[in-house]
Amino acid sequence: MWQGWLAQAGEGARFRLMPILLAAAALCLAPSVHDGDTIRCGRERVRIASIDAPELPDSPKCQDRRRSYAWCDFAAGEASRAALTRLLSRGQVMITRLGTDPYGRTLATVSVNGVDAGDYLVAQGLARPWR
Repeated sequence: MWQGWLAQAGEGARFRLMPILLAAAALCLAPSVHDGDTIRCGRERVRIASIDAPELPDSPKCQDRRRSYAWCDFAAGEASRAALTRLLSRGQVMITRLGTDPYGRTLATVSVNGVDAGDYLVAQGLARPWR
């Protein structure tokens, strides 16, 4: 979308646009893991984009199994959280913000030393692609 605008606006616009694009990516200095698809970077809650991880035992999404849309495999939820914790401990954690989700969390890709956390969890069978 912005590429068409950029072509029409000329080269000077590229330098005005660059800070906006760079602001979307940030180093997360002290990440903490909430569950297999949500972390915290300081006060910012970050939902990993494009994946769905199993819920943890205290999730209200799993209270009524007849109406639940959530993945309520609690052992897998614990394994997913542990795997994400191990991955994030391996190096620099970068988040690339994409927007927000309905719960007000930042929606972002998360990577560690260039390894996409979502792809990593899906490959391990500890998350699935978001439908």
